[in-house]
Amino acid sequence: MNALAIRVQNLDKSFDEVHAVDDVSFEIHQGEIFSLLGPNGAGKTTTIGMISGLLRPDAGQAWLMGHSILENPKKAKAILGIVPQEIALYDDISARANLNFWGKMYGLRGQALSERVAAVLKIIGLEDRQNSTVSKFSGGMQRRLNVGVALLHEPHVIIMDEPTVGIDPQSRRKILDSVKQLSHQGVTILYTTHYMEEAQELSDRIAIMDNGKIIAIGTHQELINIVGELDRITLTINNETTKVIKAWKALDGVMKITPEDGTIHLLVKDSNQVLPHLFEAANQSNVRITSVDIQEPNLEAVFLHLTGRALRD
Repeated sequence: MNALAIRVQNLDKSFDEVHAVDDVSFEIHQGEIFSLLGPNGAGKTTTIGMISGLLRPDAGQAWLMGHSILENPKKAKAILGIVPQEIALYDDISARANLNFWGKMYGLRGQALSERVAAVLKIIGLEDRQNSTVSKFSGGMQRRLNVGVALLHEPHVIIMDEPTVGIDPQSRRKILDSVKQLSHQGVTILYTTHYMEEAQELSDRIAIMDNGKIIAIGTHQELINIVGELDRITLTINNETTKVIKAWKALDGVMKITPEDGTIHLLVKDSNQVLPHLFEAANQSNVRITSVDIQEPNLEAVFLHLTGRALRD
């Protein structure tokens, strides 16, 4: 097993009466891609803020490659790259000029800066647009450049906070491939995302966070084992009523129901046995089922099972 790159121990943070992060602990090994999932307000951003030294914890501690974020913040930050949710670029200058500026902020100069900028442009696939003004870039290209800024000083640890939100498929694919490449090179990545398929594709391990706490942690398969052999049925209906939800909850084999704006998510023991009874109960409640989707256990089923909410709630 590789040495620890990130160690988080009993982190705690409150804002006024809101307990944003509640006694959070986890460890990430060197070269690992570790995804942190949770609904909005779960405490992910606050946790990342404390790990990166942007927020001071009320209690607890974190270490990056053995350097304490509280006792030795300069050394901890020196080996850290951060890709924030918001685009942090100057849009009135070129991609290369942005990288040159941020490279100098990291202390790079001369030939070393020039070589590193060239290498980063290749990694993020913007060599042919390096002299274009950033304001003319698509959202996806800007996000790729945002990632590039975090790579300039060749950090050992990178925190990526939803780096692919709202971008085109080509840019998204480029970022995901870059994440894999960095991991293969031994870089450790702490990744947050709203896309389950990204977490499933990328992650060596995944932590699910809710209400400020880590409620589950493990590999993709270990998390799926939490829900056992349950199937997931997603139904859309023309008229959501309390009556039909109550009737479905009473059916044998229905383990959990999560209504969501006209869509109903159910975890059931055997979809083949339960589905006819769902239609029968809907008919008796004067509700029409307009679509049905059945899935075997996956990460989204685990998330709904543990939190009772969709990831974007």
